[in-house]
Amino acid sequence: MSRTVPAPLLSALAQSEIQPYYAVEMLFDSGPVRLWTGYGNRSVAGNSYIGAGQLLNIQGLAEVADLSAKSITISLSGVAVSLVSLALQEPYQRRICRVYFGEVSVSDVVEVFSGQLNIMSIEDSGDASTISVLVDSKLIELERASNRRYTSENQKSRFADDTFFDYVSAIQDAEIVWGRKSA
Repeated sequence: MSRTVPAPLLSALAQSEIQPYYAVEMLFDSGPVRLWTGYGNRSVAGNSYIGAGQLLNIQGLAEVADLSAKSITISLSGVAVSLVSLALQEPYQRRICRVYFGEVSVSDVVEVFSGQLNIMSIEDSGDASTISVLVDSKLIELERASNRRYTSENQKSRFADDTFFDYVSAIQDAEIVWGRKSA
């Protein structure tokens, strides 16, 4: 995937010593969850991110030359058991997730992944738990079969006043004379 990397970030990455980081933004109904792989709070793209350090793990980030659909797994370990119930109650499927890459010495970042949350798994180990979520890229949506039906009932379930499909059954067997006089 081709993307534009801001000049200050490119300059910082060209230094002999760098401190790269990832920032993850998940947009839930109750509000956004923003974490980054460093410590303390950090402003990323105008928003405040909470440092998760080594407790935040991102697997599967890869640059591909073709338009193949990819998924990543984001894990947060060391989660208190009391917070697991909050994770179980929050609707998470199809919520937007973005992953940014940056360098600590500059404020510019580049978005390296964007997708939708799909499957959450929780591993409970007594005192603390690990919450993992599979994030599918937008291209995976194109591979899924649509469960839409082109019927009047299905159309009205989405748009109650739409009558477009009401007339399909009446014209499906109609003989239409085209380009010649009718007898």
